[in-house]
Amino acid sequence: MRGAFGWQSVIDIKLAMDIEAEIRDLKRRVSELEGSFGFLTRQIQGVHKDLLSFEEKTNGKLHEHDGRFDRLEGKVDGLDRKIDGLAKALPGIVGDAVREANVERGKKRT
Repeated sequence: MRGAFGWQSVIDIKLAMDIEAEIRDLKRRVSELEGSFGFLTRQIQGVHKDLLSFEEKTNGKLHEHDGRFDRLEGKVDGLDRKIDGLAKALPGIVGDAVREANVERGKKRT
């Protein structure tokens, strides 16, 4: 007994239902992936924005420290010149002090 629907028709309907169910499942899975992708995209955009902000702050601080090091280097160079000048003048200063002390000592002896 075949009736209006034969076994082939039942199989065709069953396959069509299986295919529709598979399509619904694939659509659901794609939707989940799209949601995950959207979430990850927003997270990456947030991290990127944070990194750009961090880079800007870091560059500002580096420029600030560069300025401080330049000023410090200038001061060290100034001290270096003063020490060099003192090293050159020191023998004369010591010699003058020794001569003056000898003169004073000589005056006390007489």
